[in-house]
Amino acid sequence: MQIMIVLLLWVGVLVIAVWLYLRQTYSVFEKYGVKHFKPLPFIGNMGKVLFRQRNVAIAIKDTYDAFPEEKFVGRYEFTSKTVMIRDLELVKKTTVKDFEYFLDRRSMFSNSDSFFNRSLLTLMGQEWKDMRSTLSPAFTSSKIRLMVPFMVEVGDQMMASLKKIIKSSDAGYIDIDCKDLTSRYSNDVIATCAFGLKVDSFTDEDNEFYTLVKKTITLGFKDMIQFFIMTNVPFVGELFNMDLMSSAAKKFFKSLVLDTMTDRERRQILRPDMIHLLMEAKKGKLSHENLKSKGESAGFASVEESSVGTKKVERVWSNNDLIAQAVIFLFAGFETISTATSFLLYELALNPEVQDKLAEEIREYDIKNGGKFDLKSLQEMPYMDMVISEVLRMWPPAMFTDRSCTKDYNLGKPNDKNPQDYILRKGDSVLIPVIGFHRDPQYFPNPDKFDPERFSEQNKHKINPVAYMPFGVGPRNCIGSRFALCEVKVMIYQILQHLEVSPCERTCIPAELTTGSFNVQLKGGHWLRFKARS
Repeated sequence: MQIMIVLLLWVGVLVIAVWLYLRQTYSVFEKYGVKHFKPLPFIGNMGKVLFRQRNVAIAIKDTYDAFPEEKFVGRYEFTSKTVMIRDLELVKKTTVKDFEYFLDRRSMFSNSDSFFNRSLLTLMGQEWKDMRSTLSPAFTSSKIRLMVPFMVEVGDQMMASLKKIIKSSDAGYIDIDCKDLTSRYSNDVIATCAFGLKVDSFTDEDNEFYTLVKKTITLGFKDMIQFFIMTNVPFVGELFNMDLMSSAAKKFFKSLVLDTMTDRERRQILRPDMIHLLMEAKKGKLSHENLKSKGESAGFASVEESSVGTKKVERVWSNNDLIAQAVIFLFAGFETISTATSFLLYELALNPEVQDKLAEEIREYDIKNGGKFDLKSLQEMPYMDMVISEVLRMWPPAMFTDRSCTKDYNLGKPNDKNPQDYILRKGDSVLIPVIGFHRDPQYFPNPDKFDPERFSEQNKHKINPVAYMPFGVGPRNCIGSRFALCEVKVMIYQILQHLEVSPCERTCIPAELTTGSFNVQLKGGHWLRFKARS
């Protein structure tokens, strides 16, 4: 009986301790007058995401829309608190003016063996600055221009496959899951531009590289739980040695990069791809002299390199550091580009007048340049850039971005009526809801309408540049924006040059999308009809 009483007492003490902990944890925002949704114990505001009732991006936009008068609002991710910034001036202040206070992203991968842990995406402090400066010369227009033929070659493989299937079709057209099509294109571009591999995922559908990449990129429910644990409870991730990449995948990519480097050194092979640029970076031979090419514009959506990325670096990088950059190039480029291009095809199918106008521009430039296809031709096409800029507004590949506070920072008052300032403490997280700004009628009138004219020469000056951030904002923006835009343009150029895209019986047009609210996924797939252009 005594043992039972003691156990009950300890259970009672434990319950009270947990209650006090949760009460203290979930009372911070309320104490300072920061608006937020009511959190659930341990889950915080992640319930609908955790149980797959809402996509992460939709949940973020829900929070953004719920408090229109606030400069910033609160969000509990399990037991971690995050401040979501809604005010553009505050976005600019935290990401540009006071960048040194928000130099880092949130720590995600505590596993020291993970390539993610050593990538440009997750490096912190001076290490990030040095790596950014080391790699920035690799993403100039002059370097990307040399990779365009590789992209065109992949596009030729894609078009040969599509034309062959259409020709063999009795109906004269084919219905394709264009997400699968764009995934194979992105895979083959990355294989050739990043790893120096020539693969054809359109004919050899189950080749080793595509199969491994697809398996690694696709995150199931277990992977999502693991990701949330690594992000919000990093010591647990470290304890169980969690990583989103399997041991087999790590071994494959490590061997691929190192063996390719060794072979090129031995045989003195020079191929202008990412492997070559990483080899040059290791030797300290990448120069910043061509970082900004005069008279060239990668497009409205591209971002400029800051002074952080132009400083000379003396640091010597290890092989694992270089492998990590190749791997993150794969992860950052595969899903984001394939998704953006898939949505681009989707919008072109639903808006035939836009598609016809873009196809006409492609025909005109093809004749004007005598069939010549290079980076300069792509950059000179104004309507192409308008269309892609609008797709990246409606469907930004990165729906949100984040920063970690590196030292205490006064964020100011959440609204004009609040009597006290909110102080971010070192280690606190800040979230910038890209999709919230992109779909806010205050910045983009009739935001759910696909309208490339927003980015015309006559209208683009009306856009607040801070409100448009498909590749992030501030010195920690996406280093590969030029490469990404070039890749998308090459693919669309080649498709519309020869084919028409239209909806089919399996095309899903969600009610949520047509009624104006945001839906990030097309339930049922991205099926569209392709036929030869007359």
